Amino acid sequence: MTNNKTPTKTKIKNSSIKIGEINTLEIVRDTDYGFFLEAEDREEILLPNAYIIEDEMPMGSLIDVFVYTDSEDRPVASTKTPYSKLGEYGYFTAVDYNKYGAFVNWGLPKDLFVPLSQQKERFEVGKKYLLRVCLDEQTDRLYATQKIGKFINRDMKGLYVSKALDAIVLAQTPLGYKVIAENQYEGMLFKNEIFEPIKVGDRKKVYIKQVRKDFKLDLSLQPLGAKAKVNEAQGKIVQLLKDAGGSLPFTYKSDAEDIKKIFNMSKKNFKRTLTELIETKQIVLLEDGIKVAP
Repeated sequence: MTNNKTPTKTKIKNSSIKIGEINTLEIVRDTDYGFFLEAEDREEILLPNAYIIEDEMPMGSLIDVFVYTDSEDRPVASTKTPYSKLGEYGYFTAVDYNKYGAFVNWGLPKDLFVPLSQQKERFEVGKKYLLRVCLDEQTDRLYATQKIGKFINRDMKGLYVSKALDAIVLAQTPLGYKVIAENQYEGMLFKNEIFEPIKVGDRKKVYIKQVRKDFKLDLSLQPLGAKAKVNEAQGKIVQLLKDAGGSLPFTYKSDAEDIKKIFNMSKKNFKRTLTELIETKQIVLLEDGIKVAP
């Protein structure tokens, strides 16, 4: 299996092997079971034959692998990346349940374990759950938890109004949708400001509206600031017109629900943006619709 092709080292080798993360390691040995990979501290880990592509993995090269523990709790490398890594959140489907806990599919051959002690409800096979990937430092085993309260960051340093964050939708509430932003901050998207399809498990780019004193964030799906909002709304309408062949059957009198469905914005915002586009001669208003200006 040995490949003598000259390797190119443009990556930085991990100082040590880290479970639950992407590691950059060096291919140092070829065995019947696969390649052994090495970190700077000389610790080695097996990359099984199933993941080896000889032409792309010459001996001595550095490759990126995800490290977790196999069915016998031995650290093992994989070129596959799970849906979520250590410290991240994911929306996972339960695939098995026993007296010790549940197992969820996270995109790797070995399912991720959710101990009974980490469940807030009894898991049902086939149902999806919002979970955080964690590491048991005593056993080096990865597991998932539904109990995320202790992982919420209450240090708001570095956060400011209009800052963009990546978020995953955690739950629906009477006010809107609770989210986890940047895998550490708790925030809320208010239902009267949502003009696009959204559900638990969705990943969204959000913008900070307010950093609250209770260490939570009020968030928006739209960029803040008058100019940013105007530019985004105008661009959305013009692009949809172009995608539809240059015209659409919408005017100031169109139904609010139809506007929300097609343009993902409120009727008030649509009418204001329509006026701006007409005044800047980007679109033309007809009796039964709008079209891109010639």
